[in-house]
Amino acid sequence: MKNPSLRKGTSGNKTGKRNTKKSTGHFLQKRTEYYEFIKSNERNYSVIKMCKVLHISNSAYYRWRKCPDKDQSPASKALEQKVVEVYNRSHKRYGSPRIKAELNNNGLQISLKTVAKIMRRRGLKSIVRKRYRVCTTDSTHSYPVSENLLNRNFSTDLPSRKWVSDLTYIPTYEGWLYVTIVMDLFDRKIIGWSFSSDMRACNTTVSALQMALINRSAGKEMLFYSDRGVQYACELFRKKIASWNITQSMSRKGNCWDNAPSESFFKTLKTELVYQQTFRTRKEAESAIFDFIEIWYNRKRRHSSLNYQTPYEKEIIQI
Repeated sequence: MKNPSLRKGTSGNKTGKRNTKKSTGHFLQKRTEYYEFIKSNERNYSVIKMCKVLHISNSAYYRWRKCPDKDQSPASKALEQKVVEVYNRSHKRYGSPRIKAELNNNGLQISLKTVAKIMRRRGLKSIVRKRYRVCTTDSTHSYPVSENLLNRNFSTDLPSRKWVSDLTYIPTYEGWLYVTIVMDLFDRKIIGWSFSSDMRACNTTVSALQMALINRSAGKEMLFYSDRGVQYACELFRKKIASWNITQSMSRKGNCWDNAPSESFFKTLKTELVYQQTFRTRKEAESAIFDFIEIWYNRKRRHSSLNYQTPYEKEIIQI
């Protein structure tokens, strides 16, 4: 339905007074907001009619259209540049909530609405998330399956109380690279990982667990949670778990939401890194994933589940 106020050059109401709330949903107060409104509606309405309704000079609008930064104050330009810098440092991974959190953490108070507006103005978009579903769980085995003790209770107040783990694969021109991770639910930090060209437990789950135990001691009455795949259910892995007095817990069959934190990490890894490039060799993929985990994810990436803290910030607060 067309807006009668723009069609007739008036507000379209009975009094004949201009009602700028129509189409915009809020009162436009600044000149640049008028310009941006006209720009966003150029395909729907005549520019001449919109300028007439909003009492804007046609020539002034087209001058702004050629150079939209001209009407910005120095403070606005500086603020916009800060948003762009955070966006670029995140390798285009951050959307407005994380950019806001990063700037707030650095002492710059800015609203989510302002960040979103700047991003729209500059054409900045977070990397599009793609849906994916991989199946690395082989639960057709005769090994014992542990009870689901975690039962989707992913919160904990102390480190080394609940660890979760999962396994996925990454395509390279050489073949699959299998990646196993161990995450501490306290700070969502990836404390152990392994890379392998095969899915044997000694090279995947056992190797990742060994790294985790080097980086962070197992806590008292600690739960280790995973799916019921053969790499976690086999005797080799169970003996390793038992030697550290760790209680093993497994998800229900075919229910990926039981291990949502691990699934979420792999979704982040794939959408923010893997889907953005191709790897010629396994070594190339290993190097990129190492940097993603150790330099980006654990130290710099802000997590909504941690109230937009980074795992590093959460860890040092505990210390």
